Amino acid sequence: MSDYHDDLRLAHVLADAADAATMDRFKALDLKVETKPDMTPVSEADKAAEELIRGHLQRARPRDAVLGEEFGSEGTGPRRWIIDPIDGTKNYVRGVPVWATLIALMVQVEEEGRIGWEPVVGVVSAPALNRRWWAAKGSGAYTGRSLMSATQLTVSRVGRIEDASFAYSSLTGWEERGLLPGFLELTRDCWRTRGYGDFWPYMMVAEGAVDMCAEPELSLWDMAANAVIVEEAGGRFTGLDGRRGPHSGDAAASNGLLHDELLGYLRA
Repeated sequence: MSDYHDDLRLAHVLADAADAATMDRFKALDLKVETKPDMTPVSEADKAAEELIRGHLQRARPRDAVLGEEFGSEGTGPRRWIIDPIDGTKNYVRGVPVWATLIALMVQVEEEGRIGWEPVVGVVSAPALNRRWWAAKGSGAYTGRSLMSATQLTVSRVGRIEDASFAYSSLTGWEERGLLPGFLELTRDCWRTRGYGDFWPYMMVAEGAVDMCAEPELSLWDMAANAVIVEEAGGRFTGLDGRRGPHSGDAAASNGLLHDELLGYLRA
């Protein structure tokens, strides 16, 4: 059993509470939506879900720090919960069911004499799709209705780019970073491409339904839960710079066999 089993159970409780709040307002005609300073939308449901999760954590893990997309950082210490209350807000506000609550626990670790952070628990809950995925370090990755009703996840064994399926979010970010030529070359060379976006391609990599995915601009809360789920399913999750984990401001995930080639295409 993982050292983080109790934290994983708590993350499921947090996801249950968030799911109830977000589904209650999904497709509501009077849903209030604002534009944040970075010009991305935020709905009342984003804020309500994060407040709910923070309230639960305050009671259950009062010593732990919290970082959330809507309300920032709170607390200090060697354990930190990372929350994206609705990953895919643009989908949410348009009635597209591809959105999820992302919850991760990160702990401090020593790497080559330096203190870093590693995600050790991740839950991705997509209630409008009726799907949930989760993992805890050392315990594998799973999908299902609950901890008691779950199927273990395993990445694909596709080993050649020309046989591989690649998922991405959009073209504009690659163009803005000057990485579009390599991105387009990859789309020409691989077997299949689809623009799913947000959390979903990472979960499909973990399931073995997609072989690799990448995004050129992300925040920690977009990646932390995805990273531990992909790795526990046997895959690799790095930045475009090859650094392991959700620390680079961008992401590449794969079944592992294709990872170095994937990074070769997408690096400047």
